[in-house]
Amino acid sequence: MTVFSAYSDEDILSYLQDQVKDGTVHTDEATLKKQSFNPNASGGETGLARAFVEVASVEDIQGVLRAARKFHIAVIPQTTFSSTVIGSDGIDGAIILSTRKMNQILELSKEDSVAVVQPGVVNGDLDKAARKEGLFYAPDPGSKPFSSIGGNVSTNAGGMSTVRFGATKDNVLGLKAVLADGRVVKLGGRTLKQAFGYDLTQLFVGSEGTLGIVFEVTVKLMPIPLGKSVMGVAFFDDMSALAKGVSAIRMSGVYPTMLEALDGNTVIALDRFEGTHYAENSGSMLIFRLDGSSDESVGVLNDLLAKYNGQHVQVTTDPDEQAALEKLRQDMLPAVFSGNNHLMEDMAMPLSKLAPMMDYLQELGKKLGIKIYTAGHAGDGNVHPTFTWSKDEDEVPEVVIEALRQTFWKTLELGGTISGEHAVGMLKNQWNNPELGETVDMLQHQVKTLFDPMNLLNPKRKID
Repeated sequence: MTVFSAYSDEDILSYLQDQVKDGTVHTDEATLKKQSFNPNASGGETGLARAFVEVASVEDIQGVLRAARKFHIAVIPQTTFSSTVIGSDGIDGAIILSTRKMNQILELSKEDSVAVVQPGVVNGDLDKAARKEGLFYAPDPGSKPFSSIGGNVSTNAGGMSTVRFGATKDNVLGLKAVLADGRVVKLGGRTLKQAFGYDLTQLFVGSEGTLGIVFEVTVKLMPIPLGKSVMGVAFFDDMSALAKGVSAIRMSGVYPTMLEALDGNTVIALDRFEGTHYAENSGSMLIFRLDGSSDESVGVLNDLLAKYNGQHVQVTTDPDEQAALEKLRQDMLPAVFSGNNHLMEDMAMPLSKLAPMMDYLQELGKKLGIKIYTAGHAGDGNVHPTFTWSKDEDEVPEVVIEALRQTFWKTLELGGTISGEHAVGMLKNQWNNPELGETVDMLQHQVKTLFDPMNLLNPKRKID
């Protein structure tokens, strides 16, 4: 079909260049390909962006959005580009707006127990800065060393300590953003309580860049707990038995900081990757941590592990041994991914349904004849099954797609959600109606239209 465009590419890029005073506009093919196609995301390439803009100020953000409105061009917000759900990949002809250079810790207040940061600040860097003041930033996704606070806010990232300290949404007090029409809004603040007006701060957390461009975030910091830190491992016959033990620990009052589960397939992969022999112990592994613990809480934990047939229990207070256990958990993904194509999923279950879900995944793998590696943040019911297939196959095999479909339907049947902490992106946006229901699905679109009537911000992400 012949299209008679009002503006040429040269017109559009020239105008865009004029709007970005402090940042940089990239249009070379190498940069566009690198920033449009994320190797961490499953599902293939989505489209090549027209420009990649590294903004350095609020005025730059407003300028990019001004160009987007004038030429009706999609804007894809991006920071460290680590989404696994096609949440910030390119779209044909779009502008990628990167805030990775807006990476300053603007304030770290011990008196108020808050930090004010720009979106490009890396999670781990904020935590290190806070610890120098006797505080820490609690959310700790597996991407902590490289993911940004802006990306964490966009996806409501969780992590290993969510069981005790909550996800990103539980640690954000306020934010500032530029709306699609160029207006700047200040949402929330720095108080630990706030009951005035609708809670638009929490509306933005997890919105995946579809409602506005966040340029400043105020987060809650916590004092480093007193008392000893205890970490250890225990082994169970299978994931169902482990899940029952985790539920008992969760309700015991010991307040664990970490309860990480790895199934037998994952432990075998770790042994192969690390040269260890953990799989000889039993069918699944629990890695646990208590911070600020007492002898009483450690005793309760040990009693519960014994009651639920936890075997080969190892407990340590030695920092080097604890670091080795943390590395073991961090190496889980490269161990599973090694030599395979893979797709890692992200469901969250009511705690009472964690064991049935673990049983279901084991049976599903056997029924379909595929390898499923199941791990996750068992303490908050977050399950990460990884479906793998041969490197020789470029496309996702139909049997893996069917396994995902059945897994999602089972998750919803058990009262869970098919996205616990990885967000929706384009990978799961076709599931809004099954998960949310028809009425809420429609409300989601109405909210999007209110904030972004031209549908410029990250279209097709979060909702379809």
